[in-house]
Amino acid sequence: MSVNQAEDPRKVTTHRLQQMKERGEKISMITSYDYTMASIVDEAGVDVILVGDSASNVVAGNMTTLPISLEQMIYHGKSVVKAVNRALVVVDMPFGSYQISPTEAVRNAIQMMKVTHADALKLEGGVEIIDAVKQILAAGIPIMGHLGLMPQSINKYGTYNVRAKNDAEAEKLLSDALALEEAGCFALVLEKIPAALAKRTSETVKIPVIGIGAGGAVDGQVLVLHDMLGMTKGFSPRFLRRYADLNSIINDAVSRYVKDVKNSDFPNETEQY
Repeated sequence: MSVNQAEDPRKVTTHRLQQMKERGEKISMITSYDYTMASIVDEAGVDVILVGDSASNVVAGNMTTLPISLEQMIYHGKSVVKAVNRALVVVDMPFGSYQISPTEAVRNAIQMMKVTHADALKLEGGVEIIDAVKQILAAGIPIMGHLGLMPQSINKYGTYNVRAKNDAEAEKLLSDALALEEAGCFALVLEKIPAALAKRTSETVKIPVIGIGAGGAVDGQVLVLHDMLGMTKGFSPRFLRRYADLNSIINDAVSRYVKDVKNSDFPNETEQY
């Protein structure tokens, strides 16, 4: 058990995240998509677990986050929630589940919350989706916003390069952040934007701002679990710090297992009934 969790084992809530920002305590957030990994991550003391639509990439093998369905996100969300005791669990609403109309957005959000038992949902976008955000919030569902590089809009961008480098886009991001805060979002993710702009945004809004590729002057950080554990290969953005090399460890373990099976070394007499 981590020191942080031992010191404060209470369930993390949106209110506690706000308190953390106000006292300058950094917020740790990481993705999980299944029961086993979520139980490990939660026990390690992470504050927020994001059931990200990045499952489309690291679990399902898709090139983008767009193909993953509402039903698939509900499956992942429900699996994660069962494992978690302390962390706040946020589930991504997938592409197409909230953009068509505010009414459909509320219907899908309610279904996600009722079936997964998650603590909150995350939506990508600013003023373009503000009506959907307001109606979901009016239904009593907490929302985390997401600005900057928005993977669900990758076909519009055409690139995963840093966003909001020019003045016009930077001002729009700030305006969107304020609009999401005013609507009632409890927190905001900023992905792959200049560190100076992320700092300015975090100082402008009162809600917690969590960055990924947005520098250290925000209220917290998020990484994709499979990336930071070194399970994925061929993806090395500047903001990614690998804390382990599980790709090599797992490959070695499986290779030794295959060898033992082929050589009839497994199972031995003590490994049978």
